[in-house]
Amino acid sequence: MMRLNLSPLTESATLVRRVGVVLGSVGLTVIYSLLVLLRALFGQLNRPIVDKYCREWSAALLRLVRASLSVRGEVPDFSDGRRYIIMSTHASHYDIPVSFVSLPGSIRMLAKKELFSIPLLGQAMRAAEFPSIDRSRRNRAVQDLEKARQMMESGVVLWAAPEGTRSPDGRLLPFKKGCFHLALDTQAVIVPVAIRGIYRVLPARSWQINLGQPVDVRVGAPIDTAGKSKEDLVAIMADVRCSLEALLGNGEAE
Repeated sequence: MMRLNLSPLTESATLVRRVGVVLGSVGLTVIYSLLVLLRALFGQLNRPIVDKYCREWSAALLRLVRASLSVRGEVPDFSDGRRYIIMSTHASHYDIPVSFVSLPGSIRMLAKKELFSIPLLGQAMRAAEFPSIDRSRRNRAVQDLEKARQMMESGVVLWAAPEGTRSPDGRLLPFKKGCFHLALDTQAVIVPVAIRGIYRVLPARSWQINLGQPVDVRVGAPIDTAGKSKEDLVAIMADVRCSLEALLGNGEAE
């Protein structure tokens, strides 16, 4: 088990501290977005630099809330030439930073298209190879899918949240099919990842920030979709759900 101790203290943040965390998080995001865009402008942006910036940004965000991380399970060799999609539980805005810090490889979030309209952040995400698939338009979806496939073949590990939205108590919500279609379309290896305790850091749809929370990242056995077809979609979704439920234990909200 790997442990990343960022704080030994657990407490509810005061209003002043909450404001500090929000302003600090926005400031860090602006700074790293500008770094990415400046590198891109001068032709000096490459994947290792983006990986470095993503991990530095993530570690700084987690220090603001003094999270204490531990990682359990065997992480696959993401450099073995296969296509990988991390399918993670989703209970906090901090899921992505936790994943960047605790898992290896060139991880890129499969992002909602709305994020790309945010000034600075959206442009930086495009420059940093964060993909989005717009299935509302057939032609665009085909182009987005091909781009995602090429990225995965070149070594990018996609991160997706099958729940689609944040769980308020850490329990699994119903799955959406989008990322499973992508896994089948690209014949990817799915890596289930459950992030226990993360919902306590910043509960969904609230501004209550809790400092020093223990967060436990649990990596499940890979699920290979090679040779599978659309007829296997329901079974694969069930396999991933079963794996994530087992990784979460008897339920986050206990």
